[in-house]
Amino acid sequence: MQAEFRGRIMKNNSITIVNASKTFKIYSNPLDRIKDIIFYNQRSFHKKFFALKDINANIEVGESLALIGRNGSGKSTLLQLISKILQPTEGSVAINGKIAALLELGSGFNPEFTGRENVLLNAAIYGLSRRDVMERMNKILAFADIGDFIDQPTKTYSSGMQLRLAFAVIAHVDADILVVDEALAVGDAVFTQKCMRFIREFSKRGTLLFVSHDPAMVQNLCKRAIWLENGTIKEDGNSRDVCRNYLQSTLQNIYGEKIKLRKVQGNQYSSLQQREDKDHIKNNISRSSGWTTDQATIVDAVLLDPAGAQLSGLEGGEDVKLEITAVANAELRNPILGFMVRDRLGQDLFGENTLNTIEKLAENTAKKGEFITASFQFKMPMLPNGEYAVTISVANGSLNDHIQHEYLHEALILNFHSDKVRWGLVGIKFQSVNIQISDKSYP
Repeated sequence: MQAEFRGRIMKNNSITIVNASKTFKIYSNPLDRIKDIIFYNQRSFHKKFFALKDINANIEVGESLALIGRNGSGKSTLLQLISKILQPTEGSVAINGKIAALLELGSGFNPEFTGRENVLLNAAIYGLSRRDVMERMNKILAFADIGDFIDQPTKTYSSGMQLRLAFAVIAHVDADILVVDEALAVGDAVFTQKCMRFIREFSKRGTLLFVSHDPAMVQNLCKRAIWLENGTIKEDGNSRDVCRNYLQSTLQNIYGEKIKLRKVQGNQYSSLQQREDKDHIKNNISRSSGWTTDQATIVDAVLLDPAGAQLSGLEGGEDVKLEITAVANAELRNPILGFMVRDRLGQDLFGENTLNTIEKLAENTAKKGEFITASFQFKMPMLPNGEYAVTISVANGSLNDHIQHEYLHEALILNFHSDKVRWGLVGIKFQSVNIQISDKSYP
């Protein structure tokens, strides 16, 4: 019955995981390993550690899925099961298509072999013939861009060079499923951008399984996320919602039992869109989601022009003033108000807070019932047309020791509309742009 079920769902799935668990034997000392062999099935000298327990997930063909969670939550173990490096202790993991995986740096490389020899070895593991590899060798070497080091043993490579070579291989093996662990964190900015361009292009035609601790990157690349905690699935859903819940949980672990974060779940605003209409700027506080300690409440956020009139729309480049107001429900020493503007992919564009300002005040304690108002005056960047969300928070403390008492996603919705072409994620208004044509020689 289970085989029939698995075959039916595999038709549209790249990866099918059914009741998968992975246990490891933990020994108190090396001698217990020998005792375990001698007294096999008679007495146990080990403890079982469940790295993964009862994992069920279907990943459809062409889907982009992120795995998030704290270190030790089981992410790497699950990737190893999917990549067939490990076998599940119980359950099954079925793969439909060729899989290419970038897991631990150096895995699959023979440190005594040169980079070129390791390319041949790794490509052969992925099923490419020597002829196929030689036809693609120039492209692989150009992607890796490690120069003459390609003919040196990989044991002499830095971590960044190993990443370059490993990613160059998996980018040229015609995989149907791409698995990328946190290895990209060691790459330099130029190569990381090259990898991200490849990943985005691959996700249009293949299945992507991605692990990162960067929530903006997760939301940018993946529509769906699975949050692993202690070897089990804590949450599986929209990457934006999963990342927000994970952030709240992470802060709760940091604060401990002293501070309790209560979820704020308003009637949420619909997904941000790339729309061309000139919608009003929306105060969305009553519909925002986030969390609160109930010690402070954000009550208002308004965007004004220099004369103090409320703005209804934006082109970009305007002088504006953002006013945020919160009320203290308990005495707050060193209260802080701040904001972050994000695009529809959840990427942080720009933001500010009052941390430095509040520390300059002679009296910087808000008593219960008092209102705290922050004013931010700035020139609005020239953003591409569409909707943007403003996340707002009220906290107290210092840079390295503070508590977020209320944190609201999409508290303010900004709509930008302009007939002018915009370049980049965040544009600026230039004082002048000139071009000249002359027959004079260049000085």
